[in-house]
Amino acid sequence: MNLKQALDFVRYHGVVLEAAKGAEPSLVEHLTGEKIKGSWWSHPRGGEIYALTRKLHDSKAVLPCTLAKGRITYIHRRLWPGFIRLARRFPAKSLDRVREVHTASGAHQRQDIPFPDWVPEAVLKKSKILEVKAAQREIFKWLERYSD
Repeated sequence: MNLKQALDFVRYHGVVLEAAKGAEPSLVEHLTGEKIKGSWWSHPRGGEIYALTRKLHDSKAVLPCTLAKGRITYIHRRLWPGFIRLARRFPAKSLDRVREVHTASGAHQRQDIPFPDWVPEAVLKKSKILEVKAAQREIFKWLERYSD
């Protein structure tokens, strides 16, 4: 799977789990074509999975966050205005942009970007004029699953 295919998968579904099991489709299971037992790091395609997920984390079309009960979740940009408009209904920090950096020792460290600091100005403007009922229709199933 290449980046375009991964982006198409996220765009199609709107909200996708990186690897966790849940109501949303799993990117890792889609990529490998099988259910993963344990961590995907030990999967024979772990290096490919890592490279692809890092590209998604860097994409301007995807928000990597922890919407799905603390699990890494990708939200496609087409849904951002609805999530932003109704952000108060979701748990604190669940819409922060997950950002991983490499430390000098080579370890990974999360340095998340708080919501709404990561939101592009144009998307923020669009979300402010979006009617609440329209936002609710746009993201209704995720409101039911993940709101407080």
